[in-house]
Order: sequence, then C-alpha cells, then structure tokens
Amino acid sequence: MVTRSDGRPQGRGGGALAVTAVLVGSLVGTGAVAGCAAPEDPKPRADPTRAVRDAAEVLARAGSAKTSTSMEMASGGTRVTIRGEGGYDFRRRTGRLQVVLPKDPAGTDEHRPITELLTPGALYMKNRGAGVPADKWVRVDTTTLDDGNLVTGGATDPAAAAELLRGVREVAYLGEVELAGVKVSHYRGVADIGRAAALASPYLRGALAAAAKGFTVDTVPFDAYLDAEGLLRKVRHRFSFSNQGRTVAVASTTLLYGFGVPVEVTLPDRRDLYDGQIES
Repeated sequence: MVTRSDGRPQGRGGGALAVTAVLVGSLVGTGAVAGCAAPEDPKPRADPTRAVRDAAEVLARAGSAKTSTSMEMASGGTRVTIRGEGGYDFRRRTGRLQVVLPKDPAGTDEHRPITELLTPGALYMKNRGAGVPADKWVRVDTTTLDDGNLVTGGATDPAAAAELLRGVREVAYLGEVELAGVKVSHYRGVADIGRAAALASPYLRGALAAAAKGFTVDTVPFDAYLDAEGLLRKVRHRFSFSNQGRTVAVASTTLLYGFGVPVEVTLPDRRDLYDGQIES
C-alpha cells in the first residue's frame, strides 16, 4: 500500500492502520509509575459523569506531565504491543514520545525507536522506516486520518485520550484502587466519539471529527483512574475497527505522572521533512 507524503492513506477503511502497519512491520502479517503527591483518600464525585468529563480541563490546569503509553493490537491469532515514553504539555498542546516497536517473530530486535512529536492537527515522526531516510521527518495531518490519530501513530495522543472522555455516554464508579502508591478512583464506561468531537477543545475537534467518521463503531469502552484532585492518572480505551476484511482490536493505555515537569518540543525545519512517497 502507498500513502502520500503527508501520511494520508489512498482510500478509506484501511487508514486507521496506514501508519501503524508500518510501525509493526511484518509482525501482524506473520504470525512502575511515579507521580506527584495527592491526598490519600479520593472520594467518588457525586456525579461520576461530570468527574470523567472534566478530566481534560483538570489536566490543562495541571500544565504538563510525563507519560507512558501502551498499544496492544490483536488481529486473528496475532498480538503485538507498541510502547512509548515521553511527556506532554496540556497547555501548549504539544508532546514528545519515543515509541518502541515489538521484536520481530524471530525474537530479534531490529527496529529503531521512533520519535514522535504531537502537535495540534499534526504528527511528526522520525525513524519511521518504509523508505524514509533516517535523518528525515514525516509529517501527518491528523485531521485526514480515518482514526484521527487515536491509533495510527502507535500511541494515542494524551490530550486526545482525555478529550475523548468528554463524550462519555455512560459511566460507573467501581471504587478505589492504588496506582503506583497513589489512591485513585476507578471509573468504567463508554464514550461516544462524535459527542466528544462536538465538545472537544478547538485544537482537537478536527481529529476527533475525522475519527467519528472513520470508525465503523463510534462508541469506545474505557477505564479511567482519577486521583483526589481529579487528575487523570491512567486511561485505557478499547477500539475496534475493520481493516481489509479483518476485525482489529486495539487496547490503548495512557499513564500520566510527574505533573508540572517541563516538556520541550522543537518542530523540525521544513528542509528536514520528507516529501516523497511512503510505502506501507
């Protein structure tokens, strides 16, 4: 399959895996978090829906955070996991991740980590492979992706993960659990991507609106964990879509900690962007 230099797939339906398929290569085809201090005894909000829906606003007030991501993909009998580490600034709406690909079926690690820069409306990737020179960046317009970059980059944009919770349709409080030494309230529910797009912050509406149109199922089950201050410490979304006649299940987990740490993101110069064709 060939995608344009901006990452946009040729045709709809397979776009959600257009870039992710490159990240995992032939794998699909072949077969302790620390955080800032918080009150020890979080209480469930009187309105669980409001607590979950407000998560994005609380993160914006916190400013920034370190993040760990995990994306588990399953298609048929094949499962792969892509992991990422980095940070995100919820005020500047920019982030940086180092994405680590799974080992190949032979058990050897032949993949270089991919650097991803997250910005409003665009994803930049270095060491993407697929014929892209090692010193060049690929820019992807996330508003043109069928999934709005909820799964394409191998990690869900932390801001998008939180903004998606604005579309909560139903939610239940499941009690308290401990996460890396911090007591958090556990909520489980279902979010509507279209509703989230309508209620999202302006800089993410385009990407979420694209996802609302691109996914065959517009509801997303989730588990969210909030501390006593309402800070989102962990969220896990479960996406499902059809790709070339196969059903692909994706579980995307985002962990947030170290709130307030500086997150530096420097965008590549235009001369460093790759403008050729990208094979996937």
